[in-house]
Amino acid sequence: MKSLLLSALLSLLLAAGIGPALAGPPVTTIYLVRHGEKDPTPGVADPLLTAAGEARAQALANKLASKHPVALFTTDTRRTRATLAPLAKSANLTPLVYSPKEYDAFAIRLYKEYAGHTVVVVGHSNTLLPLLAALGVKAPMLEIKDEEFDYLFKVEMREGQPAKLKVSHYGN
Repeated sequence: MKSLLLSALLSLLLAAGIGPALAGPPVTTIYLVRHGEKDPTPGVADPLLTAAGEARAQALANKLASKHPVALFTTDTRRTRATLAPLAKSANLTPLVYSPKEYDAFAIRLYKEYAGHTVVVVGHSNTLLPLLAALGVKAPMLEIKDEEFDYLFKVEMREGQPAKLKVSHYGN
């Protein structure tokens, strides 16, 4: 319920064109992905990417570098940072760390600070869907399964219109 209210408020702010932070290009694009394949060894608190995960990270860079992101966001784990590393290098950007459990605050930050720009966010199977809801779109699935790493969520926001979601796949 709280996310629905926040989504409605953010849509109204975009529709009203309030504030200088909302000025600029008409489309805000946010790409969201889960980290690449991680080491499945039991008991590892912060696993690294596998070779397949590293290949997926490079595929992400190949796919999104031409979109010219102005900011990259990662959680504070080795696997999410490694997933963004090739894109960060090609875009010459330093990834910013966000809290994956503060969906609403992070969505507001993206709306306010990056209106009219492209941003990439790397998260986790249990954090991406709530973040999509906070951004004002309905996720096309109830969960991202442990073995699913290839979803590429694209959220587009335009003034006066509801946010739109496009789902594709990338990598292997």
